[in-house]
Amino acid sequence: MTQTKIESKSLSILENKIKLIKTDKGAIYLVGPIKVPVNLYEETVEFQWYCWLNCEEVTEDFDRIIEKLSSANLAELQQSSVLTYGDFNFGEDAIIRMHSICHTGDIFGSKRCDCGFQLKQSMKNIVEHGTGALFYLANHEGRGIGLFSKAMAYILQENDYDTVQANEALGFVDDSRNYGDAIKVLKALRTKPVRLMTNNPKKMEALKNAGLQVLGREPIWGDRSEFNEKYLSTKVTRSGHIGEEEKCSND
Repeated sequence: MTQTKIESKSLSILENKIKLIKTDKGAIYLVGPIKVPVNLYEETVEFQWYCWLNCEEVTEDFDRIIEKLSSANLAELQQSSVLTYGDFNFGEDAIIRMHSICHTGDIFGSKRCDCGFQLKQSMKNIVEHGTGALFYLANHEGRGIGLFSKAMAYILQENDYDTVQANEALGFVDDSRNYGDAIKVLKALRTKPVRLMTNNPKKMEALKNAGLQVLGREPIWGDRSEFNEKYLSTKVTRSGHIGEEEKCSND
């Protein structure tokens, strides 16, 4: 899952974007600025994003700090949620969304990805459908690498890395998300079949491998723009997501 040392090219890009701030208990490592185009009241506004990490170790050997991130489990210091609508426990037909936290997309409204759109659209779909649930999976930031590492992955993406290349350059696999806890909660809430809103076949596989009855899949594409075109294409070409033009599976 991890690599032993970050490549020199990646380090040379990142070290100019990391600042050491000494504190009484160690240090704050500040990464940024990073361009984040935000949809603000129907107008695209470009913000600059910074992210920081508290650490007991004080060093300007940023290679040493970065090497620790892939095994630090930073993304696990969060909690997950689920929102249900209608008679989710006993209703005959329910749709669900397993949504991974995206601090930049869900909260800031960043258009570098489609996560904010998927979050709002899935909630809208659930309400229109009448019965369903949104699982908000907090340990999944950046496909499991954590927010601070995601900030550095964004810097690499601004230097022509795609999403997969950026994660791997930092010592991570493309996608380390686990749906085990969410599936346990789903089973506790509902025993009847569900329909899953997703473009990711790995989510379908996770539910089916856990013994859940999945009636089918509903795609959830949208909000394509100049800012996320490469990101969305990489999902299909590198990460195995089902493209917009492909038909839904109902088995």
